[in-house]
Amino acid sequence: MKNLFKPLGWIYIPVSITGSCITLLLIAMFVHDFLFIDSRSHSVSDTYYNFIPYGFIYIVTYLWIGSRSSKQE
Repeated sequence: MKNLFKPLGWIYIPVSITGSCITLLLIAMFVHDFLFIDSRSHSVSDTYYNFIPYGFIYIVTYLWIGSRSSKQE
């Protein structure tokens, strides 16, 4: 399998077109869900508490994809 990401500490940097597309897709989903939740929230804490599960899932998904498709040096 071709390497899609390069590890850089705790994060993964995309090194291919596919890796960049995955990164941009997850960022777009992250921003979309944040704006959707924020538009229906009544306070900052309401936004924060409702967004934490989604943000956690996106971050864990990105780290999992990065760790499975990168060459550990």
